[in-house]
Amino acid sequence: MQFRLDPTDILSRLDALRTADAPTSGGRLLSYVYDSGIAELSDLAGAAALRAQSLNGLDPTTFPSIAAMERDLVALARDVLAGGDPDVVGSVTSGGTESCMLAVKSARDTWRARTSAEHRPTLLVGSTAHAAFHKAAHHLDLRLEVLPVDPVTARLRPDDVAAALSPDVAMVVASAPSYPHGALDPIAEIARVCAAREVALHVDGCIGGWVLPWWPGPENRRWDLTVPGVSSLSVDLHKYGYAPKGISLLLFRDRDRHRAHWFATTRWPGYAVVNPTLLGSRSAMPIAAGWAVAQALGEKGFRELVAAMVRTTGRIREAFDRIEGLRVVGDPVGPLLAIAADERAPAERRVDPHRWSDAAEDDGWALQPQPRHPQSDGTVLPRTTHLTITPVTETVVDDLVASLTKAADRTRGVAGARAPAEFVAAAENIGPADLTSEISAGVLALAGLEPKVGLDGPKADILALVEELPAPVAERLLIEFLARFLEP
Repeated sequence: MQFRLDPTDILSRLDALRTADAPTSGGRLLSYVYDSGIAELSDLAGAAALRAQSLNGLDPTTFPSIAAMERDLVALARDVLAGGDPDVVGSVTSGGTESCMLAVKSARDTWRARTSAEHRPTLLVGSTAHAAFHKAAHHLDLRLEVLPVDPVTARLRPDDVAAALSPDVAMVVASAPSYPHGALDPIAEIARVCAAREVALHVDGCIGGWVLPWWPGPENRRWDLTVPGVSSLSVDLHKYGYAPKGISLLLFRDRDRHRAHWFATTRWPGYAVVNPTLLGSRSAMPIAAGWAVAQALGEKGFRELVAAMVRTTGRIREAFDRIEGLRVVGDPVGPLLAIAADERAPAERRVDPHRWSDAAEDDGWALQPQPRHPQSDGTVLPRTTHLTITPVTETVVDDLVASLTKAADRTRGVAGARAPAEFVAAAENIGPADLTSEISAGVLALAGLEPKVGLDGPKADILALVEELPAPVAERLLIEFLARFLEP
């Protein structure tokens, strides 16, 4: 066959496109990717994925190798996260968002079956629970109730959960740990509250599930399926399982709850459709890659990689004790840190975390700024910058600490970004229903944002817009920006 373009030219073009991407290896990107720093592990994952390239996860009875790999992954997770309980079962999904959505679907359908109620059930989460649960409530038509977390520790409070429980609550979500601040919710206490009311508790361990089992800490930090009252747990293999995107696991201690997120139909003239996930046809490539990495590392390998992150996280936290004007939020458990301005310092000596993040980016590091967040009880979670530490970070930690210190010195006393008052006033006078595509594009232009250019300006200025606009308006503008960025 004669190709339209030479394959070598096509790959060269792809290489050229990739030069604009953030670096996915080497430790200078502290979000989105999870680099083990072991080249042989990445090579193994790639080779395993290629061997499964032609498979279709739609029907594992036709491709039993997929079933075998999924069984091995669930068995490993059961040993690590459920004490080997043979009654714990689970599914392999395409990522944390799908795991969270399926957990919510299971809880919704189980609640409906038990109550025979016709109105919408409630999903109860803390304000730091992952946005995937907001998405799940939106798509699956649950009422979302968001509880404030402790503004100092950023942890969900068991007493608040107890006060909010009602017969309409189908599921409570706790984080192990939360993504924004690395805060580990008091899961054992929340589980007792939920168990007493026979309400399902899902633990979102998507980011911590392959770290916390080996992270040092007191016994009262129990958080997984060995805790009575925990109904289900999600854990991603494409995070600290070091598999390529996207693969996650969703575990249940109850087979009926597990089956409740499946879909099956024989009500059409084609083949019988039986899906454990939202997808029908699905790639087996991430499954094979995740399985190969897990086979290579085993518990011993994961423990060694966690040890590297423990050392590095300790070094970085010690550095922030010496950087005037910044502080670590709360007492994070695991390799996630949120950095805020230190209110104990005089105003002229404080460091705005978003200005600081931009300064670090100028020095070649990619951090992740997070906006200020008002809570329903009137407290406010401060603007922060997020750092995700991975095993490879240990190889660059000296350079990282030096750059973070230098960035703080350059931005100390510099006022944080604020959205122009006239822009906020104009945007607030436009209702979300009035924000058509064209009007939204005009508002973006007024803010100096050009989707085809991307986000080349200071992120501090963009985050200031997110903080000060009404959430529905900010969300609609973000949709318009990204949609136009992706348009041909």
